[in-house]
Amino acid sequence: MNQILWIGFDGVDAEAVPSDLAPGGIIPFSRNLDPDPERGPARLKALLDGLHSRWGAELPMAVALDQEGGAVSRLRPWVGETPSFRTLWDQGGASACETWGRLWGTGLRLLGFNVDFAPVADLWDGREGTGIWNRAASSDPAAVATAAGAFLHGLESTGVRGCLKHFPGLAGTKVDSHKALPELEDDATIHRNARPFVALSNEDRLVMVAHLKTPGSGSLPASMHRGSVAENPWGVRGRFLPDDLEMGGCTGWNWEDRVRLCLEAGHEWLLVCQSGQGVRACAEALAKQPETLRLPALERSLSMRNNLPRPQPGPLDVMAWKAWVGQVRLCALGSGL
Repeated sequence: MNQILWIGFDGVDAEAVPSDLAPGGIIPFSRNLDPDPERGPARLKALLDGLHSRWGAELPMAVALDQEGGAVSRLRPWVGETPSFRTLWDQGGASACETWGRLWGTGLRLLGFNVDFAPVADLWDGREGTGIWNRAASSDPAAVATAAGAFLHGLESTGVRGCLKHFPGLAGTKVDSHKALPELEDDATIHRNARPFVALSNEDRLVMVAHLKTPGSGSLPASMHRGSVAENPWGVRGRFLPDDLEMGGCTGWNWEDRVRLCLEAGHEWLLVCQSGQGVRACAEALAKQPETLRLPALERSLSMRNNLPRPQPGPLDVMAWKAWVGQVRLCALGSGL
């Protein structure tokens, strides 16, 4: 049942990662990347190959990264500064968004990834300090849908799956959900925030749900409320997964409640990203849930893994990587960085 989990972990080499959990997905963070631009990429490729051969031998495993560009760029130590989504949209429109989606997908495939937790489909609200800021392309829902759709088209043309986030939309919130539970009370704002997700969702689309309290979610975050996930009022469809279950926006609930409520809400994956202690607490809580809750999520998650591209094993293609880094830097210069 741990195959429902997508986990963060410690270590930059496969041998340092505990082998007993057998998750369905892994999510490297900066702590897993050797920052040396010469040594680091090949070392990450070896790490991902090792974990994929360990846990993905029968079915391809989800190997995901948060690679948006701008403020959220795990590859920054190797490629330098890159433009935010807002900069892409403002300076180059849909064409720039598609180009950078394809760029990121190409590099991620070289490293062994098959999922990118991007693009952001939240609206820009001009508010700093809440975790979104220029990660969002525009304040206009139609523009965001166009920008995110173009990015997805470029990204997924490379064989890397994208993920819309953070449904139903965090624009207008006043606190960062990494630190506390944000809240929106105005229905008009909530419905407006949801419009890009409505435009871009489909049955097979990965959709990350925010830890966000709304009138519709009652006392719960949207991420733990079925009426905000599988039965959301906008008819947004997809393969739902909650934002990291160690974030401050959901720590008001114990692990058993977090896991139970997420499964009841209709998620097919559970993300636990920050600590080995959190991963094990989530796995223990998952084991206590009835099969009537666990099996539907497991069946949906396995059906997605059946259709994930299997990363190509073997050493990093260093020449292709260096050519790609050069292309990224050239495009970044063209964006004024």
